Amino acid sequence: MSNAYALILAGGSGTRFWPLSRNAKPKQLLNLFDKSTLLDQTISRLDGLIPKENILILTNALQEEEVRKVAHMLPPENIYAEPAKRDTAPAVALGIGLVAARNPDAVMAVLPSDQLIQDEEAFQSVLKDTLAAAEGSDGLVTIGIKPTWPCPSYGYIERGKTADLGDLKLTHEAVEVVRFREKPSPELAETFLREGNFAWNAGMFIWSVATVTAELQKHTPQLAEFIEELKKSSDVLATIADKFAGLTPISIDYALMEKAARVLNIEATFDWDDVGSWISVAKYIDLQGEDNRTNTDLTAIDCQNNIVFNARKGSKIALLGVNDLIVVQTDDAVLVANRHQADDIKKIVDALPDHLL
Repeated sequence: MSNAYALILAGGSGTRFWPLSRNAKPKQLLNLFDKSTLLDQTISRLDGLIPKENILILTNALQEEEVRKVAHMLPPENIYAEPAKRDTAPAVALGIGLVAARNPDAVMAVLPSDQLIQDEEAFQSVLKDTLAAAEGSDGLVTIGIKPTWPCPSYGYIERGKTADLGDLKLTHEAVEVVRFREKPSPELAETFLREGNFAWNAGMFIWSVATVTAELQKHTPQLAEFIEELKKSSDVLATIADKFAGLTPISIDYALMEKAARVLNIEATFDWDDVGSWISVAKYIDLQGEDNRTNTDLTAIDCQNNIVFNARKGSKIALLGVNDLIVVQTDDAVLVANRHQADDIKKIVDALPDHLL
């Protein structure tokens, strides 16, 4: 698909996986599951569908060096660092502008770099249909994840009737999006699950450059103007440096998706995990003894339900009579936490000295 582009978002912070993750090396740059990083897997999933010269990565200055190491298979000029933190809508607008400058007739996918998807064939099948739907309609397209439990931590997409796409034939059904729903209470999430017409919002968006710029012009003209400046710029890097920091911070959901005239949704048929904490990682590492999950040769006596991750070569971890712990060892730090407080590890990070961040 020579007309197809991908923008991979590879920024973020390294709080939930401290001490393995740091500001310069967040989740998508870690070897959590095998020898490849989540960013490397995100790029590999596009093989054969989107040409490498059409894959762009947006990161930040702190992580740029590590991103370039991981994404060495891409043209170096396809990797850009935001000069300031401005939330997802300005970041996505920057990516749209970069694609528009290369090909104003392009269709593009915006993809997070920190999600675990193992079924590449199913992923490509869904993405191929979303690209076709975006190119052949006047809608913005999302990929939704079928909920497996009433999670209150995700945004939800309310799915409506089957979309009329004329003569366009897809393998996967596209439906009209009724509306986006914010992170619900546990009780409301239960209702969504029972009703059955809701999907988790995974932050994967697909659209034609023409359609998305027209929608931004209506709803967020500042971003549309920025895209136009990038499109016409004779020095893109200088334009980014001059204009980006002045953009209003706002999420892409608020700036665009919740206001757009037409949004379509195709439900994922592939596995998906946003890997939000060490609890998520534990599902993919080895089981040892009394339900202890570990990536290392662990010695454990009278211990249950622990998560142990050792990134320090040549070291040994041993546990005696402890339950429900998260133990993570690196060369310069050790974390010991209650596994039921995995989401609060960022509180520890807030209290750490700068040299450990």
